[in-house]
Amino acid sequence: MLRHCSFPRFSASSPRRKMTKSSGKEKAPQALPESQALELADPKDVTKEPIPPQKVLKIFSINIIAQSLPFCRRRMKRKLDHGPEVRPFPSGKKPCPSPTGLPYPATPTTFRDIRAVNGQGQQRRRIPSIQPPTGLQEWLRTFQLALHVLSFLEPKDLLQAAQTCRYWRILAEDNLLWREKCKEDGIDEPLHIKRRKVIKPGFTHSPWKSAYIRQHRIDTNWRRGDLKSPKVLKGHDDHVITCLQFCGNRIVSGSDDNTLKVWSAVTGKCLRTLVGHTGGVWSSQMRDNIIISGSTDRTLKVWNAETGECIHTLYGHTSTVRCMHLHEKRVVSGSRDATLRVWDIETGQCLHVLMGHVAAVRCVQYDGRRVVSGAYDFMVKVWDPETETCLHTLQGHTNRVYSLQFDGIHVVSGSLDTSIRVWDVETGNCIHTLTGHQSLTSGMELKDNILVSGNADSTVKIWDIKTGQCLQTLQGPHKHQSAVTCLQFNKNFVITSSDDGTVKLWDLRTGEFIRNLVTLESGGSGGVVWRIRASNTKLVCAVGSRNGTEETKLLVLDFDVDMK
Repeated sequence: MLRHCSFPRFSASSPRRKMTKSSGKEKAPQALPESQALELADPKDVTKEPIPPQKVLKIFSINIIAQSLPFCRRRMKRKLDHGPEVRPFPSGKKPCPSPTGLPYPATPTTFRDIRAVNGQGQQRRRIPSIQPPTGLQEWLRTFQLALHVLSFLEPKDLLQAAQTCRYWRILAEDNLLWREKCKEDGIDEPLHIKRRKVIKPGFTHSPWKSAYIRQHRIDTNWRRGDLKSPKVLKGHDDHVITCLQFCGNRIVSGSDDNTLKVWSAVTGKCLRTLVGHTGGVWSSQMRDNIIISGSTDRTLKVWNAETGECIHTLYGHTSTVRCMHLHEKRVVSGSRDATLRVWDIETGQCLHVLMGHVAAVRCVQYDGRRVVSGAYDFMVKVWDPETETCLHTLQGHTNRVYSLQFDGIHVVSGSLDTSIRVWDVETGNCIHTLTGHQSLTSGMELKDNILVSGNADSTVKIWDIKTGQCLQTLQGPHKHQSAVTCLQFNKNFVITSSDDGTVKLWDLRTGEFIRNLVTLESGGSGGVVWRIRASNTKLVCAVGSRNGTEETKLLVLDFDVDMK
């Protein structure tokens, strides 16, 4: 679109003039000759589609800044190194709707030329050079306008802009600018590097920029980094690992051998074994230093993860505790006795009993205000735990309900009838029935209206629960060869495990297969990946077999990077 645009004394490849002390008044800035003016080509020369006005405005603004910055060399160095800190106003993703929406004043010539660019005329327009600012106030406006314009760039473009010259680098290193980029990508903590080998004078290190770069390298490691030999955590003999929790650097595995084990994700060592249940452990939750477990012995136990001490044993259920959900100081448990119980984990007291299901409760969700339960009676129920009343009975499934997700607005239920249903928690109405799977939906995860479901038909589907549309089906030549056992996803990836002994990585947006993260040698002949849990930098897999072909163990894969 741009035929030519002069960047006077600005190019990284051109020599810089030596600065000399000026005597007397500064000369008025000279406009560029007409031959060096910014020229915009007819949009028809490039594409049949009209150029978006916002795009033209953004490119034009960048060139205004590019022409202004060389004029401000001395002021920029003096004010950035010694003057008061200048902060940009909060920036967003929405570009200015019109030139008059610019946050800072501009000359009438500037606005007139921008309006000309923003108009609907298709003829070629020549825009005369913009006079650079002549005072500190104008320079500050230019500096903040530059930061505002840079806020519209993608991070990779910011990194390229920083390589253009010293002045662009100063702008592109702005910490608040990178904080906004990190927030857009879900990075909520800056990276503080203790030691840096080289610190160039005049440049300020941006912790938020470092955090963004680190996350980019971690994502690259997940996609195509070398798969180093995982840490192998052996325990539970040949028993099945029935539940798995992973938080920080602590892993907790529960087994049908009646025990739980606490592991270090860093060293791979077993820190302690929690002994006390007299039946298999089938459900668990963990928060900070508290572990809660549910067993076939009909009890729940509250443990101190640091000491291994059993703090409370919770009695009340008359059959296996099959599921639970922890929220702050309360945990809700579901049992094969068809009831749910609300417990205070600090006192060990049973606060409420929810009765209404007529078959085993298989799954439960709790947000601190409402309880949602799914059972083998084909029903999903929404409860007010404080009054112990059932607010809604969600009817529609024609077989057992095995999985639930609840975001405070929507209830999503997966059933043996092959369907997934999306419900409005306030009205109890079924909003969508998601069809396409051929068997039991054993696991689901819901984030920001995106649902990922894993099924015994060996496929994984990605849905938009607002529209009820299936966005992607993770299949093809690299699909799982047996039932999907577990899944997890973030903004970039979907991780899935299966009875076929593999753990696979997929692209969330495109649905494309990326690679296998784990492939058991016994896969296909009995080796199974039962559970997976992932953090930003680590993947924990619980593997084994039901026929003795694979030893029961945990595998820990590390994708972290060193940002020294």
